[in-house]
Amino acid sequence: MTTLALIPGLVSDSIVWAPLADVVTRRMPVHAADVSHSSSISGMAESVLAATEGDLIVAGHSMGGRVAMEMARIAPDRIRGLVLANTGHHPKRDGEEIRRQQMIDLGHRSMEELADQWLPPMLNPARLTDAELLGNLRAMVLRAGPDVHERQIRALINRPNASAYMAGLGCPILLVAARHDGWSPIVQHQEIADAAPDAELVVIEDAGHFAPVERPAEVTAAIIDWLMRRFGGIDA
Repeated sequence: MTTLALIPGLVSDSIVWAPLADVVTRRMPVHAADVSHSSSISGMAESVLAATEGDLIVAGHSMGGRVAMEMARIAPDRIRGLVLANTGHHPKRDGEEIRRQQMIDLGHRSMEELADQWLPPMLNPARLTDAELLGNLRAMVLRAGPDVHERQIRALINRPNASAYMAGLGCPILLVAARHDGWSPIVQHQEIADAAPDAELVVIEDAGHFAPVERPAEVTAAIIDWLMRRFGGIDA
């Protein structure tokens, strides 16, 4: 039996993939991964592999996409497919560590201030007046807290260079990009699609970096369509 492992991103939790989980649980086992305890992408990947058994299809959002790719590198015999949403594959960029440390320091001073500063650029600008959306995401960030935030930021600073092994990932890959994602733009997903042997790209309109939360119906429909086409509904 193949399990769908759902991995959230930075200071995120199961609400990111909840709409997909609600639909997929009627078709296959679902594992909501917890990657809040490790300070490395490889450690997160190992923890999800250890918490599951058998074949996996892995869906990762943002940082979770990097964890998903690392899982496929570590255990290619177990990974049947990847869904990579609003993510990237490049190693640390020049000057990135300074900016990331500033966010760590802000989180330890006030997670409320961090949420208020970090979340708006993550969204489609048209959704910034959506009080319910912002409230749900802000509550999620506050649930994570400063220690989880720091661990995950340090994991991102020292992330593997997934571009170095992308061509070796033989499993089918669905890339989910968003029209208004300024953090992980469409071109970045196209680079992954061009490098991987078996990848396809879908672009979600009217969404930013949190596409699975901003446009859950559209993201879920795209993933279900891919699952049905590539795996026949996943019953085995």
